[in-house]
This record gives sequence, structure tokens and C-alpha cells, in this order.
Amino acid sequence: MRPKPPNSHRRCEPSGAQAELLIVGCGDVGQRVLDLLPARWRVRVLSRSARTDLQREGLVVCRGDLDQPESLKRLAGLARRVLHLAPPPSQGQHDTRTRALLQTLSRAQRPVQLVYVSTTGVYGHAHGALLDETAAPAPTTARALRRVDAEQQVREWGRRHGVCVSVLRLPGIYAWDREGGHPRERLLRGTPVLCEADDVYTNHIHADDAARACARALWHGAPQRAYNVCDDTRLKMGDYFDLAADLCQLPRPPRISRSQAQETLGAMQLSFMSESRCLSNTRLKEELRLRLRYPTVAQGLLPPQG
Repeated sequence: MRPKPPNSHRRCEPSGAQAELLIVGCGDVGQRVLDLLPARWRVRVLSRSARTDLQREGLVVCRGDLDQPESLKRLAGLARRVLHLAPPPSQGQHDTRTRALLQTLSRAQRPVQLVYVSTTGVYGHAHGALLDETAAPAPTTARALRRVDAEQQVREWGRRHGVCVSVLRLPGIYAWDREGGHPRERLLRGTPVLCEADDVYTNHIHADDAARACARALWHGAPQRAYNVCDDTRLKMGDYFDLAADLCQLPRPPRISRSQAQETLGAMQLSFMSESRCLSNTRLKEELRLRLRYPTVAQGLLPPQG
């Protein structure tokens, strides 16, 4: 079971405020957000199936499927704030799930704040350049195209209906207690990484800091504003896995050329090795005023103490 965060990080709304929140897509990050919320928050979670892993006073699980718009009717007018964490469909260039959600939210009193969690994949391949949120999206995969489509949908909807919409762009999310979310699992499999000459820059955020960014944005996100939610680390992928191996006292992964990788690795792994970029988190720190608990992966990759 994941440990509760320190009390010093629990408050995420102005003193005395009361809130109604709808979380759409309550996976690992969504559950970490729940851990941060004051008990007086009334929370609704959209789920396609019954959930026994959500234990919180005042929380109600609403059954519905974003792929079946008619099942979403009960969400209309349900909450003043919405955290949209659900991924797009796995095919096509458009996010039909986000479209279905927005159509439902338009049917009754609209929320005052919607936070959409996107990915930094919308920037595409930047050849290692440092990017901030003013960089134009340049998606290179169908997966990223769907995210760009979702961002455009929520922003246009927010402008049309006067709803404060904030977009959080997250890179690779990691945590020791996140299933499949720590590099030690890949290290144990001995999966190779690219040699220095072919390697790419990657970006990261600890799952706890990702959740804290979501909580901050629910109250402090600016209208139609995007935020890069990443830490201060600037490492190439191979160096990241070397560091993780050293911290976990595991063998460093073998290094191979890009041509060798194309012969041995799967399409998904190759896609992450085909884009190189560094990201600025200045807006996250200065506008959302988020103080990262794990500002570098060297701190976040360490196993929990005690």
C-alpha cells in the first residue's frame, strides 16, 4: 500500500473553501491526488467498472464509459472542478473520449475549472533543444496527434463556455511504488539503451509531484494555459538508466547502436528513442508555485527509507 504523503503537502485549496471534484481516469496519479485532498472535498470518480481500491470518505464511484457517451449522462452538472486524466483511444488521430466528456459537461451547469493532463510527446522531436510552453506542438506519432487534438478540444471548449481550462503536459512518470513505473524493472530484464552517439534526451516527473501539480492546477491554473510538469533533470536516456542502476545496485544496461535497436527492440520502445528534447519547468514553478519534492531523478529514484 502506498504511504500517505506528509501533512505539510495536503492543502491544495484556499482556507475554508469547499469543493466538488470529478476525476475522469483515476489510475495511479489520480489516486495520489485523492491522497492530497482535504476530507471535506466531495469527490466523484468516473470508472468503467466497480472500484474496490478507492477508499475515501465522501467519494462516490460513477459507472460510465467514455467510449459510450450515453453512459455519461449522470456527470452533467456534477462537479465544479474536473480533473481529466483519461487517455485517448488507442487508434485514430482524434480523441473521441474527450469529445464525449465535453459534450456531457455542456448539458448542465458547467464546471469553473477543468484540468486536462496531456503529455510532452506533443512537442515531437526537438533534437535535444530546450523547449518551453510557447513551442508549437509538432507531434510525430499518432499517439501524440490524439493528445494535440484533445488539448485543442478542451481549450476551445473553455473559451466558448467561459471555463478556466489548464493543460498539464507530463513526461515519463516514475516512482518506486508505481506499477511498471520504475527503471529497476527494465534493468532486471537487461533491456539495452542507445550508445552515447545515438542517444536522446528524455524528461521525467515523480508520480507524487505529478499529483501535486494536478492539485495545484485545480485551484491555481490559469485559463487556457499549458504547463510543462517535469523536474530539473537534463539527462540522456542511457545516462538515466545508468544512474538508476547505480542507485539500485544493479548492472548498467548494455549500449547498442540505433541500427541494432531497430533490429532488436519493439516499436513502442523505439518510438521513445526517436525523440529528443529538454523541457523548461519555469512556468510550473513561478505560476503554479509548485515546489518539487523530487527536483531530480537522483532523489526520486532512491528506494523508500524505513
